[in-house]
Formats: sequence, structure tokens, C-alpha cells
Amino acid sequence: MTSNVQKPTVLVLMGGPDAERPVSIDSGTAVASALQANGTFSVETRTIDRLTGEELAAMPGDVIFPALHGRYGEGGILQETLEHDGRPYVGSGPAAARIAMDKLATLLAASRIGIPTLPACILDARDLTSTVGYPCVVKPVHDGSSVGLHICRDEADYTQAIAEVIADRLNHPERAYMVEPHVQGYEITVGVLDGKALPLICIRPASGVYDYEAKYIRNDTVYDIGPPLEDNLTQTLSSRAVSLCREIGVRDLARVDFMVGTAGPWQGGAWLLELNTMPGFTSHSLVPKAAQHVGISFEMLVTQLVSMALHRTNPVSSPVNA
Repeated sequence: MTSNVQKPTVLVLMGGPDAERPVSIDSGTAVASALQANGTFSVETRTIDRLTGEELAAMPGDVIFPALHGRYGEGGILQETLEHDGRPYVGSGPAAARIAMDKLATLLAASRIGIPTLPACILDARDLTSTVGYPCVVKPVHDGSSVGLHICRDEADYTQAIAEVIADRLNHPERAYMVEPHVQGYEITVGVLDGKALPLICIRPASGVYDYEAKYIRNDTVYDIGPPLEDNLTQTLSSRAVSLCREIGVRDLARVDFMVGTAGPWQGGAWLLELNTMPGFTSHSLVPKAAQHVGISFEMLVTQLVSMALHRTNPVSSPVNA
């Protein structure tokens, strides 16, 4: 007997105008393939730049999976359009997305609830030396995937970074940069799915720097899933990740990144770096790796996210103290 029940249609959006457009297209393609393989849904895909409400309304779909990364795609702008459209969609609402995309706003939210943060500040290209000392990190406030990341070990590196920031602003005048101390140690990322922490992943790039190439191009980065950590650090970082998501108002999924200091003035601490509300869904991406470690396949993961959006009945709640 053939069922006449119509499958819900998932509209997978990918692309966008941000620097992470290629990663987004990889993510969206993988999401769409997994949803098609599952068979629970019909799938439509659209590769977009910026999207008007009228353009979105003309696209088919009962639920939307916005697999976009960067300021437009996951920083609240697209989410405002999705809200006005009215259909359920995967991921955080506009307010939480805006806060999480702003690394400094995220650090302020973390500090409110006692999560240790580094003394970061907005970069002023007129400063001839780092305001936080050396070594330091210069990076955009509103971009992910280590776009525009500079590790400055001394004043010469800092001067070079400033020159590159000034050149970058010729093409991206809206892009703000920040500076923070560089912590010697190792990076830990915590995936959060439906309000619960996934297994931690310790990231060990071969070059020592987890930059764009280490994330998406090279295959020599080591990902240690569920590593043994000292002094209850696993529980501590899991709890901090979940608490920060709750404080900001994140829903469905996130990835929270920390640096654990092993030498120098930041030794012994675990310092928040940032929070991503739409982590990647590529072959290199960390939330799918962590989910797989506890038996949640890629196909199961994206299907669960779509189901969560479809069954959402309450409006997006405002973040606490936003």
C-alpha cells in the first residue's frame, strides 16, 4: 500500500555574502544530502547572497535550515528575515544570534555568569603597540572560521597585522577588529545540542595555529574526542558551555570554544574564546564529530534539528539580561 501522507519539505539555504560562503555551501550541500538520504523529508536547496522577505516567501518549504556562517548568515540579519517569514527554522533567533556573533558581547555575557574571559578590547589601528601586551591575537569581532586571524608574537608582527587590517578595511569598511592576549595552550570545543553538552574535542593543529587552512583545507589537524582532562575540567567546560547558551538565549545547537592555558601568565585557566550558533556541517566540522562519538550519525543529527524546528510551538524567548 502506498502512503498518501505528504512529506514536510525542508528548504536548505546556503551561501551568503560573508567570507565563509564556501564553507556554507559545503555545509548546506552536506545537510541536504543527509536529509534526502533519510527519506523523512522532501528537500529543496537554494544558494543565496542576501535575501529579501519577498524572495524567501517565494521559495518552497515547510521548515527552513539556514546553513549559513558569518555575520549575515548567523548574526541575526538573516534570522530577522526568517522571523518575518513565519515558517519554523533551525537555529537561534535574531537576538541570540546577534549577541553570539559579536565576540565582545559574548565575553560580556560570559563574565556576567562567572565564566573566565580574557581582557579583550576593540582594536584601534592608530595604536602603535598592542594594548594587551605580547603575544596577542588580532581578529574580526563579527567573523568566524578564523577569518582575518593574526597571531602577533612581538611588535613587528603587530605592525604587520595592523597594515593588513587597514588594507582589509578598504574592501570591508564595516569590519571591526579586536585584540586579546594569546594563550599558550590547547583549544577545547564543546558542542551543545538541544541544551545538552556533547563530548568535548581537543584540537591539535599541526602548525600550532587553528586557522582557516587548519580547519577546512589541510588534513593534518588532530581532533581528540572525549580527551581525559585534569581537575574535573570536562564537567566544568561542559557546564560553562550550556550555561552560556542559556544566558544568551541560544536554541537547537551551538559550539563553544575555550583555550586552556599551559604556560605563561594564563597557565591553569580555561578561557572562553567564542560561541557559534550555526557551526559547520562539513567533513571537518566538530559538532558532527562529537555527535557521532555518542552514536548520533550526521543524518540523525540534521534530522533531529529539523524535527526540533518543526515541533517548536513557543516564540523565541529573549535572552536573559540582553
